[in-house]
Amino acid sequence: MAKRKSLKSDPCPMARSLDLIGDRWSLLLVRDAFDGMRRFGEFQRSLGVARNILAQRLQALVEDGILELVPASDGTAYHEYQLTPKGQALFPVVVGLRQWGQDHLYGPREHCAPMVDRKTGQPIRRLEVRAHNGRPLGHAEAYVKKLAPGVARGLARAGAARQRPDTPYPE
Repeated sequence: MAKRKSLKSDPCPMARSLDLIGDRWSLLLVRDAFDGMRRFGEFQRSLGVARNILAQRLQALVEDGILELVPASDGTAYHEYQLTPKGQALFPVVVGLRQWGQDHLYGPREHCAPMVDRKTGQPIRRLEVRAHNGRPLGHAEAYVKKLAPGVARGLARAGAARQRPDTPYPE
């Protein structure tokens, strides 16, 4: 089987993200970690994936800083997997995929368990994309403002390629 091409240095943030978490097992592991699973056996029972594939995906998520190995919470000699801040930042991605799936992959008589607020028990609101001023945005109202090749290379060299999401792109 041919090795897949790495997208770690691709100029597109989406391509880089998919390179890291784009396979189904990785995203399902992140989902399960959000649901409180921490041990190899818990992940294996939940997903039913082969142990070698599970071990590879967990190792990759640790190497990429999505999960970390921590001592077991029960004081045993075992270790558990815990989401890092980088992994926790995937929460809107997981919620967005879940909401999209609920909207487009279930029949009229099919139901799935709702995602609810832990404090109130109420269903969470729909995710929305909003403009800087708070106005809701649809797909036709936003675009990626491409950087000129020289600007992109200069930003990368200067270490500024990773801007905060709320800062404007350079002109």
